[in-house]
Amino acid sequence: MFQTLYNYFWWDRLWLPANLTWADLENDGRVCAKASDLYITFPFAFVFLLLRHLFEMYVATPLARLLNVKDKVQLKATPNPVLETFYASSSKHPKQVDIEALSKKCGYTARQVERWFRRRRNQDRPSMLKKFREASWRFTFYLLAFIAGMSVIADKPWFYDLERVWEGYPIQTLLPSQYWYYVIELSFYWSLLFSVASDVKRKDFTEQIIHHVATIILITFSWYTNYIRAGTLVMALHDASDYLLESAKMFNYAGWKNTCNNLFIVFSVVFIISRLIIFPFWILHCTVIYPLAVYPPFFGYYFFNSMMITLQCLHIFWAYYIVRMAHKFITGN
Repeated sequence: MFQTLYNYFWWDRLWLPANLTWADLENDGRVCAKASDLYITFPFAFVFLLLRHLFEMYVATPLARLLNVKDKVQLKATPNPVLETFYASSSKHPKQVDIEALSKKCGYTARQVERWFRRRRNQDRPSMLKKFREASWRFTFYLLAFIAGMSVIADKPWFYDLERVWEGYPIQTLLPSQYWYYVIELSFYWSLLFSVASDVKRKDFTEQIIHHVATIILITFSWYTNYIRAGTLVMALHDASDYLLESAKMFNYAGWKNTCNNLFIVFSVVFIISRLIIFPFWILHCTVIYPLAVYPPFFGYYFFNSMMITLQCLHIFWAYYIVRMAHKFITGN
């Protein structure tokens, strides 16, 4: 049964255009992408987690002290077994009916119960130092990844002429720089997915999970279908704005409000240009329209572009909030 599922999963028609098999790629004599090449990303993801721990301890923490990153003094909730049980098992935001019932059980007034829950929620909030260290790590990676990505694609002819992305497809030689760019990016996103439970939980937590999963699927699938050239363009484009956002967060946590606001405005402009203009009208157009002149659509074509559209929907979702926040910065609100 396992062999049947394995054979069906790697069925040529799922991953390759019509009249082409895996054997055709192997017999061509070129170095092409193989599924087994990405197995190394799992141990590399744990290497990234170790590097992150060391970075946060020996780089981000001293930097936080240098920038005078401080936590607000929070009053702790008085230990109370009744309220703690309700907080842990029922709700962190009790309704008025619950507040009245709890006040009778523990002998507090309704006002004291509300205050207890407010202080208890504040205790669970991540510290400013934790937020700063996380933003510092992501800033460092995204900046280095963007520089590395541009060095991988800037000298390639398909960077300037997107129709050449599909020149010779699917039999295209895999370059060592492309291989390592894929391995590093995929390993990093695996590490983000593995650490999501311990990272700072934000309001767009669900969207972040969807983004991480969609990105991992997109990177992996583009590798399997030999969409390597398109994949490198997509990854470099996404890294173009992320480091600006993380740098703005760092200065925000350090209390440098004007620097934070200015960086966020720059980030907003770069995000809108890269995610709402270049991505849909150049990159998505490249992956949807240009391939049709080379081969008829197949499952890989539809699946890859469905993931691209998922990312674009997330771009629109985030752009809405980014524009709202940028407007508040500009108007001084």
